[in-house]
Amino acid sequence: MILATLLVALAGFAQTDTTKSITDTTQNRGDTLVVGNFIIIKKNRDNRTNKISIEKRPYTPSKLKTNWWIFDLGFANINDKTNYASADAQSFLHTIRPGDKPITKDDLKLRAGKSSNVNIWVVMQRLNLEKGYVNLKYGLGVEMFNFRYESNISYNKNPVYIFRDTVNFSKNKLYAAYASVPFMLNINTNPGHNGLTFSAGVSAGYLIGSHNKQISGERGKVKTKGDLGLEKFRLAYIGELGIGPIHLYGTYSIHKLHENGLEQYPYSIGIRFSNF
Repeated sequence: MILATLLVALAGFAQTDTTKSITDTTQNRGDTLVVGNFIIIKKNRDNRTNKISIEKRPYTPSKLKTNWWIFDLGFANINDKTNYASADAQSFLHTIRPGDKPITKDDLKLRAGKSSNVNIWVVMQRLNLEKGYVNLKYGLGVEMFNFRYESNISYNKNPVYIFRDTVNFSKNKLYAAYASVPFMLNINTNPGHNGLTFSAGVSAGYLIGSHNKQISGERGKVKTKGDLGLEKFRLAYIGELGIGPIHLYGTYSIHKLHENGLEQYPYSIGIRFSNF
């Protein structure tokens, strides 16, 4: 009898998410069966008539939830606050042809549509702080930036400086990768369902790889590896807005990209594929 009633009830619940009761009862003297998110209760009244009710099981958020292999895909750019007339900037920016004008902000302008940010989060966890509505999110992964330059600038490795090159490049990018640990306060408007979620916090990273990759007809493919004068540590503001598995994310670096000479602060925005 319980199994037959369950089949009928599940067919009904496929159409609606509300709680249903086969018949009103006033006393529970029987057994309880839990199936998924539903509770089936067998009740007796005066030991003569069997009654069965099916109720929606209340949602109980888990204390800790883990998500593996989260991917981000977005665009990157730079907020350039450099004073190019300063002695610090001019000592880092060189020209090699006599009579060339000094390097300016335009020389370091990025191709916004081709500068990208790709992140791979090996693991992300969500710790329940208050009934699933307030959570702490943290994880571990790698943030990768590809800054595509419009002009023909190049990095010299030893000593480190940037110079205006004499070659026209078909591809000219600066790559930087960071091992990062994000910490965010997460607000879930409807725990247990695909409601809106908001997250905000900071991400701390350490530079694990960088290079300047160039392609030209004169030199072919050239890759200059090394730190190239980049800051080793990175601290950034991070934010996230999501519905279900699709999230929008954004980052803004508190630390500048280069150690000396330039006051450039990377930022990014894109799509995050995550279960929470």
